[in-house]
Amino acid sequence: MKELTKAEEQVMHVLWKLKKAVVNDILEQFPEPRPAYNTVSTIVRILEKKGFVAHKAYGKTHEYYPLVAKEKYTRDLMRGFMKNYFDNSAKQLVSFFTKDHSLTIKEIDEILGLIEQEKQHNKK
Repeated sequence: MKELTKAEEQVMHVLWKLKKAVVNDILEQFPEPRPAYNTVSTIVRILEKKGFVAHKAYGKTHEYYPLVAKEKYTRDLMRGFMKNYFDNSAKQLVSFFTKDHSLTIKEIDEILGLIEQEKQHNKK
């Protein structure tokens, strides 16, 4: 799956949130100063060419909706991130965050709980 630019990702986050939207709906979700209408329209058309978005036409108005689920994009993006920065090792990724970032005891306990749940799930 292709990676998105920062601007494309911002538009996708809006579409994932709204489920479907015309360009003006997307624009309303941006903080001030908002990008130009033509800029957002161009980004949406690029996303359509990349296969992330499709549209329904109502006369001259196009209503856009995501074709790629946020979860799928996130999973694929994180797999690439893990491959490119952590030699495809979840252990190295977790080690990085536990050593280089100050996690609270509560966060560590929550992570350990998630790991234990996955461990029990995999035993089944």
